[in-house]
Amino acid sequence: MKTMLEAAKAAKFEIARLTTEQKNAALNAMADALIAEQDAILTANAADLEAAKGTVSEVMLDRLLLTPARIAGMAEGIRQVAALPDPVGHILEEYTRSDGLKIQKVSVPMGVIAIIYESRPNVTSDAAALALKAGSACVLRGGKEAFRSANAIVNALRSGLKSLGITEYAVNLVQDTTRASATALMTANGYVDMLIPRGGAGLINACVRQATVPCIATGTGICHVYVEKTADLTMALNIIENAKTSRPSVCNAEEVLLVDKEIAPTFLPMLHDRIGSKVELRLDETAQTIIPGTPAGEADFDTEFLDYILAVKCVEDVNEAVAHIAAHSTGHSEAIVTRSAEAEAAFTSGVDSAAVYVNASTRFTDGGEFGLGCEMGISTQKLHARGPMGLRELTTYKYVIHGNGHVR
Repeated sequence: MKTMLEAAKAAKFEIARLTTEQKNAALNAMADALIAEQDAILTANAADLEAAKGTVSEVMLDRLLLTPARIAGMAEGIRQVAALPDPVGHILEEYTRSDGLKIQKVSVPMGVIAIIYESRPNVTSDAAALALKAGSACVLRGGKEAFRSANAIVNALRSGLKSLGITEYAVNLVQDTTRASATALMTANGYVDMLIPRGGAGLINACVRQATVPCIATGTGICHVYVEKTADLTMALNIIENAKTSRPSVCNAEEVLLVDKEIAPTFLPMLHDRIGSKVELRLDETAQTIIPGTPAGEADFDTEFLDYILAVKCVEDVNEAVAHIAAHSTGHSEAIVTRSAEAEAAFTSGVDSAAVYVNASTRFTDGGEFGLGCEMGISTQKLHARGPMGLRELTTYKYVIHGNGHVR
């Protein structure tokens, strides 16, 4: 680990000096290498899938699965990052004091970015691409279920870098998947400039508690959709079906549905007819009197299911909905379906989450959907970065001061 961190620290100075053209060329070479080495990546992924069968859910197996189409999507994601504006070297603020001293605030690379993530192989290429475009080296520590896949992906990315004479240590993969390696990254002071955990609540909480390096809390998504009494009910059904079932294993999927009591007798049977055959509905006491389902337990409104399960609660009005979200949300994404401007204003001003939607699915909380390219994660904290973490959020800044013999 120490050898890898030293190599990454040395590489960060080389990567920081690359021009925009050099970084873009490197990214396109990395994308080409993913396609060129597709067979090796798919072979490694097949071994990961075989080892994971019987130990993880079908939903999690889908997250682990790679196909030629998904690899092509990963390569396209890298090319999209190459096409984005360079976040480094921008003058963010500039002013001249009365004595002629000129002060500039300039965006600069973070340095070494460490990412601890779980069984999603595509995160490997996304993170490497974003870090490189932001002028930083990265140290990746994936989950054991996806290690073979991640290793093959990193080998391909490195071959792309080496083809242009750029240090392969811009992208590093921790070979040890035990907890010891995660702890080593969390405490790699002097080597790691920013740590991003990307995964479930257990991983994120462990990093936030144990890290002595700067850490960004990301990812855990107990996302709510509130159907207000004036809502277009067909629109609400479409939004809920998308938010819950299009890909339930991701952090922007809906986990809790709040329904205005006034429309619950009409709307809940419609909901049951639409998704009841594929989604387990866990119902509060009011909802149980209207449709069949599983009685909701105390923990159901505080659980990120990542599965075809939806907790359902009936509320009096928008104020109770906002209060429930304040008590149970992880600060990721929440949505209201409404035709009331007053309810919309109360919801968008009252809900304190990274993304707040009006008449749209929570599934849009994504760097690509926001026009940021692939994202490093969804920040659910408020310092430095919030929401999808794109290129700008992977930089910091420094002050550059120009004088003419000024002394204080």
